[in-house]
Formats: sequence, C-alpha cells, structure tokens
Amino acid sequence: MGERRRARELAIQVLFHLEFSPDDPSEVFDLICENFDARKSIRDFSKKLVLGVWEKKKTLDKVISEASKNWRIERMARLDRSILRLAAFEIMFIEDIPPKVSLDEAVEIGKKFGSEDSGRYINGVLDNIYNTTVKSD
Repeated sequence: MGERRRARELAIQVLFHLEFSPDDPSEVFDLICENFDARKSIRDFSKKLVLGVWEKKKTLDKVISEASKNWRIERMARLDRSILRLAAFEIMFIEDIPPKVSLDEAVEIGKKFGSEDSGRYINGVLDNIYNTTVKSD
C-alpha cells in the first residue's frame, strides 16, 4: 500500500473521530498519531487533508448534499461522510492530485472500511461532484 493511501486512511480516522467529538482537529490528529503509532512519513500529507477538510467543511457539505440525491448529509453514515469530505476536498482544492485518483482512492477506502454498499455510493456521489464542479470549470 502506498504512502498516500496510508495518509488518507489516517486522515479518515481523524475525521471519523471528529464526527463524535468536534475538538480541535490538530490536537485530535496528534492524539491519533500517538495512539496508533502513525508513520512520520505520512503525517504531513494526512494533516494537510484533515485541516483542509475541517476548514472547508461547510462548502464540502453543501457540494456533497447537492450531489447526493435524496440523502441529507446528516443521514449519511459517518464513515461515508468522512470519506466523501476528504475526497471532495482533494477533487476541489488540491490541484496536483488528478480527480480520478482521489475518486478511486475514496472508493477503495470505502470498500475496505465501509458497508457493503459504501464503494458504490461513494463512487456515485463523487462522480456527480466531479462532473458538476471539475468538468464544468
């Protein structure tokens, strides 16, 4: 498994924790890194993702809500919501990562950690985000 995948998985752990306890994301990040012995080589990218998602959370939630027909953001599974926020952040705000890579990574993480339907659901929402925000630019 690549370094970026590991960094994304660490970021998902932090974002998922923040779903239950919306503390300071930097402190939560450090706590999780210490408790799960996260490799130093993945921490910078992972922290960039966590802090970016946290900063843009309202924008991301709006875009995700619009892209997920018939599903309010509050009703989504917390893990799926965390994965969607992370991938949408990458797609919309990190220019050096191709959107298709972010989408594929999110689907794989959803399949690994989510429910049986998470991969398909995440793919559909992110594909809609990609087609309406990136392709339309």
